[in-house]
Amino acid sequence: MGFDAVHRLNSLLSDRYRVERELGAGGMATVYLAHDVRHDRAVAVKVLRPDVASALGAARFLAEIRTTAALQHPHLLPLLDSGEISDRSDSEGGRLLFYVMPYVSGESLRNRLDRERLLPVADAVRIAAEVADRFEGDRGRVSARRICGRKDPRWCRAGP
Repeated sequence: MGFDAVHRLNSLLSDRYRVERELGAGGMATVYLAHDVRHDRAVAVKVLRPDVASALGAARFLAEIRTTAALQHPHLLPLLDSGEISDRSDSEGGRLLFYVMPYVSGESLRNRLDRERLLPVADAVRIAAEVADRFEGDRGRVSARRICGRKDPRWCRAGP
C-alpha cells in the first residue's frame, strides 16, 4: 500500500485525521498510524481494503464496528470514531469504510516472540490472564481474533 494509500487517505480524511504511515495489514483491513487533528492525539485508523469491500461487501466490517463500539472494559481500547466516505478517485465509485481507536505504542507480542522465542513464565501467565479477563462476561459475542488481531494483543490494551 505505501505512499499512494497514505496520500489517498489523507485526501479523504484530511478534515479529521492526518495519516502518517501503515502499521500493519491483515486479510480484510489495513491499520494506519494517524494524528487526530481535532483532539491532538495519536490514533490507529483501521480501513477496510477496497478489494475486500467490492468482493465480499462491507457487512462483516460494519458488524466489527458495531461489536467494537458495544464493548466496554478497562483492557479494551474504545472505538473513537467510524465512518464511510465516498471515494471519488475510485473508478468503480467505491466507498472507504474505517474506524478509529487510540494508538498504543510498543512492541507487538508477535515481534517479542520472534525476538525472544520463549517468554518468561511470569510474563506468559500475565498476558494470558489479561486476555482472559478481557472476555469475562462477554458471553461469546466476539472472538479474541476479532478484538486483538491474530498477532497483536497490544491493540487490546488501554493502559501503558
